[in-house]
Amino acid sequence: MDKCDMLAFGAHADDVEIGMGGTIAKFSKKGYNIVICDLTEAELSSNGTVELRKKEAQNAAKILGVNTRIQLNLPDRGLRMKDEYIKKIVTVIRAFRPKVVCAPYYEDRHPDHGNCARLVDEAVFSAGIHKYEDENKQMPHKVDEVYYYMINGFYRPHFLIDISETINDKLESLRAYKSQFIKSNHSVETPLTNGYIESVESRERLFGKERGLDFAEGFMTKKPLLLNHDMFGDEQ
Repeated sequence: MDKCDMLAFGAHADDVEIGMGGTIAKFSKKGYNIVICDLTEAELSSNGTVELRKKEAQNAAKILGVNTRIQLNLPDRGLRMKDEYIKKIVTVIRAFRPKVVCAPYYEDRHPDHGNCARLVDEAVFSAGIHKYEDENKQMPHKVDEVYYYMINGFYRPHFLIDISETINDKLESLRAYKSQFIKSNHSVETPLTNGYIESVESRERLFGKERGLDFAEGFMTKKPLLLNHDMFGDEQ
């Protein structure tokens, strides 16, 4: 497999788009290689089917400029801290050898999102251990940075990414999930079918206003950020 610059994990297809679709589109347009990995097939979703969701996910990835999207087929609502799950994620990390890994922020109303973050954290650490064997016995790999994106929550982010020029790509990628966000005669009413896309757009607009931008996506990090400019905003 080709190395990638960023590997974005989500518990379900559409998690990554909700949290950081604009950022992915932005850096894809700049030529960075970004891979998305969904841990589950979202088989317990109230609307749609596994096969339909897979098609929607691939269409959404294309909209964002992502050529590679994979699923690990871990159990929906079963993302527990298990060695076998961690090993599967390590295998993916070592296969793509990303500089940056992204995962959902821990605090979220859906337990799978927080558990996804915890599994990814464990896998990032284990991926760098020489004597830890993954499924394919690959060489160890140390990830440079791990960032966390928001899905359902609204928290004060540690940093923002300007997505003013790619907000439409983000919204279009979300609309690709018709089974999840658009009501039909056969759909079950869920929080996603009641103006969810509009609420995400409003969140990114509010984040943008914090820095005088049209739209921005918020991220969390466990490590302090190192800025490449001085305190007055001038490049060093």
